[in-house]
Amino acid sequence: MSQRRLYLDICAGERRGVVTLDGRSERLLIERDGDLAVQNLGARVVARVRKIEKAAGLAFLDLGEGPDAVLNLTPEVSRPVEGQALEIEIRAEARGDKGAIAHYLGPAEGSPRLLAAAPTLEERLQFFSRDTEIQTGTIARSVADGAQEEALQTEYPLPGGGSISVEITRALVAVDVDVGARAGGEPKRVARAANFAALGAAARVLRLKGLGGLIVIDLVGRGHDAPALLSAARAAFGADNPGVALGPISRFGTLELTVPRRATPVIHRLADARGSPTPQTIALNAIRALEREAIAEGGGRFELRIAEDVAEAARPALAILTARLGERLTLCVEASRPPEFFEVARK
Repeated sequence: MSQRRLYLDICAGERRGVVTLDGRSERLLIERDGDLAVQNLGARVVARVRKIEKAAGLAFLDLGEGPDAVLNLTPEVSRPVEGQALEIEIRAEARGDKGAIAHYLGPAEGSPRLLAAAPTLEERLQFFSRDTEIQTGTIARSVADGAQEEALQTEYPLPGGGSISVEITRALVAVDVDVGARAGGEPKRVARAANFAALGAAARVLRLKGLGGLIVIDLVGRGHDAPALLSAARAAFGADNPGVALGPISRFGTLELTVPRRATPVIHRLADARGSPTPQTIALNAIRALEREAIAEGGGRFELRIAEDVAEAARPALAILTARLGERLTLCVEASRPPEFFEVARK
């Protein structure tokens, strides 16, 4: 029987929640200092209509902070006018250059503001396994570090051999299945086994990265058993319902499906468009390394040597850490140091 476990890692500047399924990381949830409460999934907000695009059937809403949200002007929505206040709920968070998706709740009064905060990280974690205790401490830090490292990868091995690779484009997410050196004798049987393994792996990895929208899986081989593969795909992506839709397997051997977009993809929080960790991600990794050394040697004085491009993102978290552990922790900014490399040195 499948078993989910929940973990919560709390560090200066960031909180990370992880859901594991049978020992493998399945979801990674991240909250960072500076996140805007009015932009979070599930937040109820008074928004003001900034602009209406009648041709597109959209209203752009000022939430008071961050990018405009977008409201679809369906028949259920009253006819808003520019400047009008509306009560809305955030149904999908912003991603890239696209604003959050709003759901209309009713008329409102006053300036843009938060009415009710989104569910907490603990509540979001508990949603995935309501009767499971959330684990914290050292084990949570280790699990979160592993989940983050895995989320940043692009290639993932399959049980029994072969691999999948995940590439993000502006239009869709492409998953390529590679049979590699997978054993099993007859080629068609090998391809079939790899495809079935790939569906389960792809569903888990996409959940871990927080990716949705249009997904295209390039299966290996030809002459696929479409009914069996579609049944396996429905089971693999069942945890992402409601809203998953599968298309038929094409004559080119691709399976297309859509997975609802809700929260901002965690991979977009961790990495830039090239897939490299952002300065904030590197800075928080460095702060955790500094914290680990400072706790291991209580009273010791340590210096975090960090690149200039990363220092600005590290300073707020360092201030929180020094408030807790003392002024024995300092920052040394080195202009020539590559951004991805940091060092914790004893003073």
